[in-house]
Amino acid sequence: MLTDDPKIIALAFIGGIIPSLLWLWFWLKENKKNPEPKGILTIVFIMGMLAVIFVLPIQKFIQGNVDSNELKFILWASAEEIIKYLAVIIVLYKTTYADKPIDWPIYLITAALGFAAIENALFLIKPLSIGENTISLLTGQLRFLGSTLLHTVSSGILGIALGISLHMEGVKKKLYLVVGFILAIALHNVFNFFIIRVNENDGNYFLEILKVFGFLWVVAIIVMLLFEKVKRIN
Repeated sequence: MLTDDPKIIALAFIGGIIPSLLWLWFWLKENKKNPEPKGILTIVFIMGMLAVIFVLPIQKFIQGNVDSNELKFILWASAEEIIKYLAVIIVLYKTTYADKPIDWPIYLITAALGFAAIENALFLIKPLSIGENTISLLTGQLRFLGSTLLHTVSSGILGIALGISLHMEGVKKKLYLVVGFILAIALHNVFNFFIIRVNENDGNYFLEILKVFGFLWVVAIIVMLLFEKVKRIN
């Protein structure tokens, strides 16, 4: 049960949002030659935060109505990726803010980091409320390296697919959207299965964690390279 202590909630919020803001600063710095409007980025970030409110009941419904763990994880990941995408679409619908290929990964990543900020805060509330501050700090660091990066690269993959297909039409454009979603959801699921394996493994916990993060950082590097490629698309 969530605490009603405003101090705990504030600490959890700060601990959740700082990693997201640091990652956001990094990605915006990569696009400093063609910056997006700060006001729109702020709205997209907040919409990403609000997206958590819509995802939680959907995941709770899946939890209570799906027996297969494999299918459950796929549906959970699908719900998160779709809702993050919709958070961006709601803001950008019938606007000209996303008129360059690089705009899409920037906006998708911004929404994803808003989503991760609230998700991280929710994970920090319980250990903070029972006084396990060391555990809270460790949890925050792991989520900074793991879950926050996961949301960044999964939404980044979808954004890159949308950016590449920006000037395409018809079936080809829709195909890029579908492939982008498939890759984002697949990555999300692989990460979730790795984390479950870590939690179930009674052996070397630290080694298993390194394997998970190693995989995620390899994907992150690939996304960064694709990001640079999309920047050069005219």
